[in-house]
Amino acid sequence: MKILFLDTSSFFVSVAILEDSNVLYLYQDEIYDDMSSKIMPIIEEGFNKVDFNINDIDKIIVANGPGSFTGVRIGVTIAKVLAWSLKKDIITVSSLELLATTPFNTKYIIPMIDARRGYVYAGVYDNNLNSVLEDQYIKYDDLKDYFDNSTIVSFNELDNATKPIIDVVKVVEKHKNDKGVVSHLVNPNYLKKTEAEEHLEEKND
Repeated sequence: MKILFLDTSSFFVSVAILEDSNVLYLYQDEIYDDMSSKIMPIIEEGFNKVDFNINDIDKIIVANGPGSFTGVRIGVTIAKVLAWSLKKDIITVSSLELLATTPFNTKYIIPMIDARRGYVYAGVYDNNLNSVLEDQYIKYDDLKDYFDNSTIVSFNELDNATKPIIDVVKVVEKHKNDKGVVSHLVNPNYLKKTEAEEHLEEKND
């Protein structure tokens, strides 16, 4: 089984091509600007290096958020276009669950993305990537009951946070047999409305 994995939900981008559980190509690096024009050459480079065609792909797995509104959109859009052209379904995974693949020695791990104004996008996971507290848009202080038994990971500069180490294989192994979704049903999972949507709702109230 050949799998294309994409995560563009933050400035730290992961692109992987796997065959069964073997990583044939892995790109993980920081892209701070112009991601839309840089990501396709990275994917193309991957296929050139592993020496097979995009048509050989059996499954597409994409992190569909939460995260950067633009970044999430880019990854999801690329996955949808490829899936539509290849007539393949898409498996979506949480970008927070991907952060939770970071090795840890505590009971739980708390992946976080700073949502500003005292809020974060966060969840709580155990070492097998089981969700203890579902991903949500939540006040940072409301997570404190979990802090003593947890490792906090974040690419943002949050208090006491450890920088994540992304293990693509771990999340792919968990989800590669999930039932996929047809491309037109896949959407970003932002966990909250955009500011424009919130302002529109306030205007209409």
